[in-house]
Amino acid sequence: MMTRDEADSIIGANGDQAVENSNGNGNGAPGVDGVNSGAGSARDVRSWETHRSGSVLMRGSMIPEQTPDQSLLSFSGEGDDNSDTDGSDGSSANNAAPESVGTGHIANGSASGTAGRASKSHGGKDWRHGDPWRVLRIQSEFVEGFDALADLGRALCVFGSARVKEEEPEYRQAMRMGEMAAQNGITVITGGGPGIMEAANRGAAEAGGVSVGLGIELPHEEGLNQWVNLGMNFRYFFVRKMMFVKYSSALIVCPGGFGTLDEMFEILTLVQTGKTSPKPVVLFDTQYWKGLFDWVQGPMLDRGLISKEDLKKVQFTDDPKEAVRLAIGGMTK
Repeated sequence: MMTRDEADSIIGANGDQAVENSNGNGNGAPGVDGVNSGAGSARDVRSWETHRSGSVLMRGSMIPEQTPDQSLLSFSGEGDDNSDTDGSDGSSANNAAPESVGTGHIANGSASGTAGRASKSHGGKDWRHGDPWRVLRIQSEFVEGFDALADLGRALCVFGSARVKEEEPEYRQAMRMGEMAAQNGITVITGGGPGIMEAANRGAAEAGGVSVGLGIELPHEEGLNQWVNLGMNFRYFFVRKMMFVKYSSALIVCPGGFGTLDEMFEILTLVQTGKTSPKPVVLFDTQYWKGLFDWVQGPMLDRGLISKEDLKKVQFTDDPKEAVRLAIGGMTK
C-alpha cells in the first residue's frame, strides 16, 4: 500500500504538480493518436505512475491533480486568511483527515490504544471483528466505489477466465474488443485480473481509453493487472458485483469458469426481473456456450422454468468486431 508521503511525490504536496509520464505528454496518458500497438505502447503503459486513495487505484491520466482530502481542505480554507490546512507544506492536508474506514485503521496512529479500550469494554472481544464494524467496511466499499466510478459514462463490461494465456486466441480476441470499445469512446470494465480480463484492459489502455479493473481480494490473485488505469480491489464479492451491474451499459461474456457464470447469471437475473436497466448480453464463442444453452433451451424451457422471452436476452457470436457492435448498439445509456 502506498504511503501518503509516496503519494505526495506523485501528485505534489499542494495538489498542483502535474504527473509527468515518461512518454513526454505530461498528463500521464499513453501518448497516442488513434490506436497504439506493439512494444512501444506497452512500454508507455508499464511506465505509468500509480496513485492509491484508500482501495482505489489510479494510473496515468486517471490520477487527479488533487486528492479528495486536499480538495476538501482547500475548499474549506478558501477566504480564510488564518487557515493552516491548505496543504501548502504537504503536512496539514495529508494528516488532518482520518483514514478511510475501509482500511481498518484509526486516524493519528491510535489504533492499538483505541482497539484495546474497545476490546475491554466489550468483554474482551475486539469490536473490529464484529458485525457493526463489518457493516462500516461494507458501507465504505460502496461509497468508495460509487465515488470512483460515478463519471465513467457508457461502459462495456468484459467477463472471462483468468486462466487464459497470452498466446491463446481468446486473449487476442478480448484485446481486440477492448481496443474497439476505446476507439468508440466506451469505457472498458473487467474484473481486473489476468487472462481475458487483462486482455480487454490492455486493448483499451493501448488505444488510449479508460481501462477499469474491479478486483477482489483472493489468496491466489496477485492484484490488478498492469493495464488498468482506474481500479479498485474489493473485499466483498457482492459489493464488487453491484459495481459491475450499476456501471456497465453492456456485457460481453467470453469463455470462463464458475466466476464468469456467476457474474453472467447474476446480471441476466436482474435484467429478467427488472431490477436493473436492460443491458445487451453478448456471449462470445458459440461452441463454448452451446452445451449450456442447449440445456437452457431444452429441459429448462420445456418445463416452463423460463420463457422464450428470457432467451432473447442473450446473443451469440464468434467475431470480436460483431460482439462489440452488438454490445454498443444495444446500450441504453
